[in-house]
Amino acid sequence: MSVSVQLAHDFGGFDLDIAFETPGGVTALFGRSGAGKTSVINAMAGLLRPDTGRIAVADDVLIDTSRAVFVPPHRRRVGYVFQDARLFPHLSVRQNLAYGARFAAKGDGPGLERIADMLGIAPLLDRRIGALSGGERQRVAIGRALLSRPRILLLDEPLAALDNARKAELLPYLERLAGETGLPILYVSHSVSEVARLANTLVILEGGRVVRAGPVSKVFSDPASAPMLGVREAGAILPARVVAHAGDGLTELAVSGGALFLPRLAAAPGAMVRLRLQAQDVMLALARPEGISALNVLPVTITRLQPGEGPGIMVALRSGEDALLARITRRSAEALGLHEGMELFAVLKSVAPAQGDVGAAV
Repeated sequence: MSVSVQLAHDFGGFDLDIAFETPGGVTALFGRSGAGKTSVINAMAGLLRPDTGRIAVADDVLIDTSRAVFVPPHRRRVGYVFQDARLFPHLSVRQNLAYGARFAAKGDGPGLERIADMLGIAPLLDRRIGALSGGERQRVAIGRALLSRPRILLLDEPLAALDNARKAELLPYLERLAGETGLPILYVSHSVSEVARLANTLVILEGGRVVRAGPVSKVFSDPASAPMLGVREAGAILPARVVAHAGDGLTELAVSGGALFLPRLAAAPGAMVRLRLQAQDVMLALARPEGISALNVLPVTITRLQPGEGPGIMVALRSGEDALLARITRRSAEALGLHEGMELFAVLKSVAPAQGDVGAAV
C-alpha cells in the first residue's frame, strides 16, 4: 500500500519542506534529532496541521490543503506507537489491548489472541503493566495499535528508550510485524542498525529536508550516503540464503557473488536473510589471498571511488548482483592503483558481522 507525503510548515526558526513516496512495507525516516522526523509522522497522524501539503495512503487522502481536505485524527485509522509506551498502568495487558479494539473499524481483522501470539505477549495477558520489561511494554503498545485496525502504523523511535538486550528482544517481533500484517509502516529512527535490519525504503532527513530517499539497499551502498549515515556505520545490505550449519559453529550463506561464512545463525537452511556488511570491515586485495585466516573472499569490480574529507576513501564495488562498500585509506588506494572498472577481491572476517547485523529478509 503506497504512501505519498508532501508537506511544508514554518515552525518559526525551522522550516519543514518534505516530499517522498514509498511503495509500502517499512519506510524508515532517518536523521539526527531535530531533522523533522517526528513532525512528519505527527502530520500523518493529524497532530500537526501543515501550512501546505498533501498526504495520502493508497487512494485515501488524509490532507490536501489545496482542496481544504483535513481528515480528523480519530477518522484516519492511524496506529501510533510512541517512544514511551503510554499504556494504562491500572489495567492489565489484556485490558490495554482491548482498549485499542474499541476504536477498530468494522470488518474482519486479527483478534486479540492472534495479535498477542504474533507479538509473543500471550503469556502476559493477565499481568499488570508495572510488571513488564520495557520491551514487553512496547510490544503491548504495538498490539494495542494493531487492534485498532489501522491502515498505517507509525512507530516513533520505539527502541530508543531500551537497553541493548531489550532492543535485541524486540527486533525479531518488529521483523515479524512487517512481514505478517501487510501494513505500511513509517519507522522513525536515528539508529543505522535498526534501519538496516527493518526497512525496505529509507528516507534521510537533514534540516527539515529530504536529502536521500530510495530502496534501503541502494541508499546504503551509495558512497555519497556515507556522510549522512556516518562513515563508521556505512556499509551495504545483501540478500542471502542460508545453505547449511556446519559442526564447527559456522553458517554458510549463499550470496550472488559467492559464499559467506558467519557464526551460527538462528535460521533454517533455505531461509532468506538480509546481511549488513560495514565498509570498515571490508579489505581489498589485488589477487585472491592465500594463507590467511579470513574465510570470506568475494570477487568484485570497482564501480566508483568516493574520497572523503579526511584520509579515507569509499570504494563502491559490484559482487555478482550485489553492491558492496569498502572504506580504506587514500594511501592504500594509491598503492593498489585502484580505478573504476578494476577487478579485485573483497576480504571479510567471518566474525565481522555481528548477530544484530543479520535479519529476516523483507
